[in-house]
Amino acid sequence: MRDPKTILITGASSGIGAALATAYAQPGRTLLLNGRDAARLATVAARCRQRGAEARERLLDVTDAPALAAWMRAEHESAPLDLVIANAGISAGSGGAGESAAQARRTFATNVDGVLNTIQPAIELMLAKPEPEDGGPRGQVALMSSLAAFRGFAGAPAYCGSKAALKVYGEALRTFHATDGIEVSVICPGFVRTPMTEVNNFPMPFLMSAEHAARVIVRRLRRNRGRIAFPWPSYVLAWLLSALPPRWTDR
Repeated sequence: MRDPKTILITGASSGIGAALATAYAQPGRTLLLNGRDAARLATVAARCRQRGAEARERLLDVTDAPALAAWMRAEHESAPLDLVIANAGISAGSGGAGESAAQARRTFATNVDGVLNTIQPAIELMLAKPEPEDGGPRGQVALMSSLAAFRGFAGAPAYCGSKAALKVYGEALRTFHATDGIEVSVICPGFVRTPMTEVNNFPMPFLMSAEHAARVIVRRLRRNRGRIAFPWPSYVLAWLLSALPPRWTDR
């Protein structure tokens, strides 16, 4: 969507979510920001207001489907949703120490169920909007996946698996709603400097700032790109690993 007026972002209290909120903040826009850290979320909202946007924050866990849906419906009544970015996500962060069953379940609950809890109410609300007179879209949703979706890595099985589910689901959803006026994009970043990646104790090639990643995402969402994968060297490598036989890539 070229110029969304009302934008909802989950996981907006830090990392890519906070950077996206700042990137979208400008006069005439309403930003609906969700997160779990009150102090950090308030800081992001204040920054957006300084840039001229109206920013309204709400403390919510995306795994709480009824509460999330109720908040979205209430906000939609006063300012119809144009763009919803399901960004909230976690990783077990266990590295080489392994991953417990509880960690895996918690990761899937946030990364998969949390995204479904966000985009399903959003799509229902957007479908109920009247068709724009200019023939443009009713709305746009974006799912935050990862280049880790292309090939599972032993250090974070649940994270890779959850992001792979979002990638395939989002790509199918884009086609499913192609004639409904709903634009769907899947975002697949490489390594981005965020609190999540700060705990990584391994090399992270082509590491970029959250602000750089946000600029790429905003630009490509404006063009309605179905898959927003970057940086391109990491994307090529991830694609190659997914295409090669496991016997070549396991080691």
